[in-house]
Amino acid sequence: MASHIGKLPVAIPAGVEVKIDGQNFSVKGPKGSDSYVIPEGVTGTVEGNEIVLTPADDLRPTRAKHGLSRSIIAGMVKGVHEGYAKTLDIIGTGYRAVAKGKGIEFFLGYSHTITVNPPEGIEFELPNPNQVIVKGTDKQVVGQVAANIRKLRAPEPYKGKGVKYADEHILRKAGKAGK
Repeated sequence: MASHIGKLPVAIPAGVEVKIDGQNFSVKGPKGSDSYVIPEGVTGTVEGNEIVLTPADDLRPTRAKHGLSRSIIAGMVKGVHEGYAKTLDIIGTGYRAVAKGKGIEFFLGYSHTITVNPPEGIEFELPNPNQVIVKGTDKQVVGQVAANIRKLRAPEPYKGKGVKYADEHILRKAGKAGK
């Protein structure tokens, strides 16, 4: 019984260059390049325009590594070809974001402003003062940067004020019951 995810081949899109040297996997595309060390017990090969990963045995830890490796490699191939993006909405009176060099300055109702500078490989886009788009080639880093920005002022359940993901639904609570 093999990993259901791991046995699926990863398609290599046009314009993406893949190189497997032993356990070292590297991919290069129009958006950038990335590399990964395939764990022991899993081998990768390029067959035509697909990447196929095969496990050495059928033990549970190997199956887990097999599926994990396939998911990471598929994410890397998609990242260097298309890239990843997370959209954050800023909701609240006076809450906004302003571009400051490569970073962003946030006004989130505190007595001070908060400046966030992008890590390497990440860029910010501000279509309007109440929306921030985090873009990059590494899925994990894009998600982590977006989560760190959301954490600056997480949305509250009464008025929904704060920084939230564009596709996130905030469960609202009833306020005080007045007489």
